[in-house]
Amino acid sequence: MKLSGWGRYPSVEGTLNAPRDEATLAALLATAPPLIARGLGRSYGDSAIGAQTVSMRHFDRMIAFDPDTGQLVAEAGVSLAEIVDAFLPRGWFPSVTPGTKFVTLGGAIAADVHGKNHHSEGSFAAFTDWFDLMGPDGSVSRCSRTENPDLFHNTLGGMGLTGIILRGAIRLRRIETGWICQTMIPTRNLDEALDIFDETLDATYSVAWIDCLSTGAHLGRSLLMTGEHATLNQIPRPAAPFETPRHRNIPFPVDLPGFALNPFTVRGFNALYYRMGARKAGDGLVDWDSYFYPLDAVQNWNRLYGKRGFMQFQCALPLASGRAGLTQLLQAITRSGAASFLAVLKRFGAQSGPVSFPMEGYTLALDFPMNKRSLALMPELDRITMDHGGRFYLAKDSRMSPDTLRKTDPRWADFTRWRTDRGLDTRFASAQSQRLGL
Repeated sequence: MKLSGWGRYPSVEGTLNAPRDEATLAALLATAPPLIARGLGRSYGDSAIGAQTVSMRHFDRMIAFDPDTGQLVAEAGVSLAEIVDAFLPRGWFPSVTPGTKFVTLGGAIAADVHGKNHHSEGSFAAFTDWFDLMGPDGSVSRCSRTENPDLFHNTLGGMGLTGIILRGAIRLRRIETGWICQTMIPTRNLDEALDIFDETLDATYSVAWIDCLSTGAHLGRSLLMTGEHATLNQIPRPAAPFETPRHRNIPFPVDLPGFALNPFTVRGFNALYYRMGARKAGDGLVDWDSYFYPLDAVQNWNRLYGKRGFMQFQCALPLASGRAGLTQLLQAITRSGAASFLAVLKRFGAQSGPVSFPMEGYTLALDFPMNKRSLALMPELDRITMDHGGRFYLAKDSRMSPDTLRKTDPRWADFTRWRTDRGLDTRFASAQSQRLGL
């Protein structure tokens, strides 16, 4: 069958296997290598697809929970949505979550996902105690900071190329309510947004939607949102702390025509979105779903970009050169007229592992429709990132060249040698790893 990531580009012909137990999975490793594991398919590009893809959807049990420490042991196919459904009513929430809850535990570990609290608490790795990994010979190893530490650290962010994650132990966060105390801060330009990020480092959560088509004195104007988990005395109904609005899932059943997203429609959307956000400036209460997962309310929102799909550009830039690099990136985008209305800016803390994506600085993520204008822009954005000491997120990449990866992120050369030395390269491969020479 044809498989693709969430961006629907690229797609590859391959076999999708869905084993129900470890013995069947080990047999696949012996008879059909190389292969790559796949969760819910929310990585954007080709990192979880290949000639042989293994769906982990049947590895979906929650195994144990310790209410004293918040440690949850679950199989790799359990999603963050299922964890929230089970534990939010009990007063627990994922310690780190990306912008969608439709990701699996195994996928979160493999990509070492980050959230709106990386600047304050780090990535998924910081709350992962251990996981069991099936190796190239079908044997299973317990991996932690003290047991098989090289496998542990290289798997967190290793994009599934170190083995197949079977189950893991993560620590959840104790919360009193299902609400977030949000502060909405409209900013006039990029410099003001970055200043506020630096001034609000004590906030647990912070994120900004950024208008990447505004120009001049308004270049990079943003809606910056900080957040804290609300306590009982901060909500109007403390007797029902976890009763929050149930959001309707808005269906998006058709592909928009390719011309629908263009500089004119996106510029109009961005202007309206900024004005609406500015009206909500100040403090307020927001339910957990709206704050962490706004796009999850729209089913199949990737169809907004039409049948050709879309690509995401996400880079991290170091603190020292981040302001200049972000300015040049936004200037290049506005010059090109490429349309991106899903643009997110965050502050990062320190790097957590040998191949983890974040570095101390800033990250910019932008979605572009798959068309000639967008493709023509990508090499310039790559060059600007490279010139400012930045790197790229493989969970979002769908078109980077091996040369660009080598020049921006030499850590992957060490990772590739390490993989070869352990015999992992002949057993685990994705379309992305083959494209990038990993």
